[in-house]
Amino acid sequence: LILIGGFVQILAGFLAFRKYDHLGGAAFLTFSALWSSYGATRIIVAAYPSSQNITLEGFTAGSIAFLVLNAFLIILASSFNVVLLCMTLAMELLTICFLLFTLENLPLPFEIAMLSIFSIICFYGATASLANSMFGKDLMMMGPPLFTVESSKKDTEDPPPCICPKSHCTSGLRTIADLLNTGAVCGVPTDTVYALAASCKHPQAIEKVYRIKDRPQEKPICIFISNLDQLRAAAPPISPLLWEFMENVYPGGIGCIVKKGEWLKKLGVGAGYSRVGTQDSIMIRVPDLTVLVHLIDMTGPLAITSANPSGEVDSTHHNMVISRLGHKLEGVLCDGESDEVVASTVVNCTKIDESGITIVREGCIPAGKVMQIFESVKNR
Repeated sequence: LILIGGFVQILAGFLAFRKYDHLGGAAFLTFSALWSSYGATRIIVAAYPSSQNITLEGFTAGSIAFLVLNAFLIILASSFNVVLLCMTLAMELLTICFLLFTLENLPLPFEIAMLSIFSIICFYGATASLANSMFGKDLMMMGPPLFTVESSKKDTEDPPPCICPKSHCTSGLRTIADLLNTGAVCGVPTDTVYALAASCKHPQAIEKVYRIKDRPQEKPICIFISNLDQLRAAAPPISPLLWEFMENVYPGGIGCIVKKGEWLKKLGVGAGYSRVGTQDSIMIRVPDLTVLVHLIDMTGPLAITSANPSGEVDSTHHNMVISRLGHKLEGVLCDGESDEVVASTVVNCTKIDESGITIVREGCIPAGKVMQIFESVKNR
């Protein structure tokens, strides 16, 4: 059980690093090392009693060193959250158990009590880290910091590498819209993960998106519109079945690939016509995020792709966009954590009347649900 606890600690550590929680990740991995060492020592001593003195002498010194190291972790954890603080305190007591064990002076009830307390805290902490990382939200509370360090942000923080207005401010939305309308590339929130946006009126901006991401030229870029009425006004040659399917999936995390045509220019794609989609098709999506819909109303259709270097994980917070690509962008619209941790689901609808739809990429909407929607629409 102790070794299993060590594995859980490793998992929690990697999840913490994935969310850029470096202290939490370092603490979890450090605890995993001690936790696993404790378990391994108990197993070795039980299996080979003759090696007890040799094995325990080294761990006695190691336990004392870890007590000092963990004391610093306790101080740091007090400024992060309650769960991490409780874990470091419990680990300090567990290290004392380890030390007493190596000195052959460990009361069994004390060991059981400490292991039980630490196991409960570890289980909650690991579960919370896993749940919060998977869903990109604080579903399980970690508690507020015990101490906060008062400091002037202007004095301690470096200025952002680009313009970073808040999404809840009208002025911030106008700032990003003005940048996009002048041919800039900006990071924006979506109803899935953060994205890079460029105005379809500026093909050079779409080209810049490819350079920023180091994206292969053969990978097409989709467009976002604010509502389905925009598409109707452009009068594309879309069948009744496809219209009804779109009405059931828009707005939301499903993008539909449709046949390309001159009607896109009526939609407002403009000079960027040749730089979005492929020669024959294009993916169109209507996002289910109010701030982005308002932005599109101010700019017209936007060329969109995920805000991450090509081949790397998606950005689920504006800080990730700023730290990874901010120096290459003119602006980032800051909206906190994204609603999803994976991108949208892409559906090929170019042959919907002949052979149905095809799932090109399964994302935040499961393929089974998409097919269920299609079958429901088809059988009406």
